[in-house]
Amino acid sequence: MFRVSVLAAALLAAVAASPGGRGPVTDHFDGKRFHNLEPLTIGPADWIRYSLTKRRGPWRDFTDTPPGPPPPRRIGQGGLRVTLVNHSTVLIQMDGLNILTDPTWSPRSAPLGPHRRRPPGVCFEDLPPIDAVLVSHNHHDHMDLPTLRRLSAMGASAVCAGLGNSAFLAEQGVPGVVDLDWWQPVALAPGITVTAVPARHMSGRGLFDHDRTLWCGFVVEGLSGSVYFAGDTGWGSHFAAIGKRFPGLSLALLPIGGFKPTWYMREQHLGPEDALQAQRDLGAWTMVPMHFGTFPNGEDAETEAVDLLRTLLAAAPDLARRVAILDNGQSLDVPFASQD
Repeated sequence: MFRVSVLAAALLAAVAASPGGRGPVTDHFDGKRFHNLEPLTIGPADWIRYSLTKRRGPWRDFTDTPPGPPPPRRIGQGGLRVTLVNHSTVLIQMDGLNILTDPTWSPRSAPLGPHRRRPPGVCFEDLPPIDAVLVSHNHHDHMDLPTLRRLSAMGASAVCAGLGNSAFLAEQGVPGVVDLDWWQPVALAPGITVTAVPARHMSGRGLFDHDRTLWCGFVVEGLSGSVYFAGDTGWGSHFAAIGKRFPGLSLALLPIGGFKPTWYMREQHLGPEDALQAQRDLGAWTMVPMHFGTFPNGEDAETEAVDLLRTLLAAAPDLARRVAILDNGQSLDVPFASQD
């Protein structure tokens, strides 16, 4: 049975592989594959070691928490509100525009991957009209095709992703995707611009498409302020570079889960300690953590990332009042400063 499952997974991955990007050679593209400005030192041998020695902390099988209230249909000019759905799915409402990041409503993180351990914090049917979708990279738990098709069918007007993703998404029933390179901006609406920014990660959905499409974060700028969505990223100097390019960030949405073991994960997934340092390097006033407590992505236990973050904040008064840990479906109006 195990061999059959592995073969089925391999065949499914091979079929689902992305075609990849085309274009001139740059400092992060060699003409065939993309790479990080700070290369990953982990490789296939490290993955084998991690897979053979992995000891995950405890997770509940499923926690059926009720969804949050339906978000407002719009937030007017000058308003900025975020709602954590869960994992890396966040609803950003600013200046009359509704934006979803890495939307994932599927029951699994991949066709044969870990199942969702808690329901989305917002019912899909309760979503307001979605004007734009930001997809950070093509891993299944961030580029969820069933959800993207549902959003496309309901009229989501713009999907932004890294270079090389539009052709694959069009083949999969998600047309009209705008491919962006690092530091490339595009207007979402009058006065609202989104810019793709560097991340330290990787891409690949199949056996033969490793790093054939670009991974990225995004900065959304509007009258109400600016929001940085990191997507999936490990530690690196890109946070300082983003902070320099976009001074005065109002909000940083930073991942904290899937961070153990650090010898393997730190280059590709932020942990709580690195997320706080990233907030400092970014110069972001408020930080909202994400990418925790929904899909088991590493060895960390279900609440370990948030528990550690709370411990670190207790010793960091300069940041404690500027970090908002949201629960499923919980919203935050920005600017924010805790009075604790």
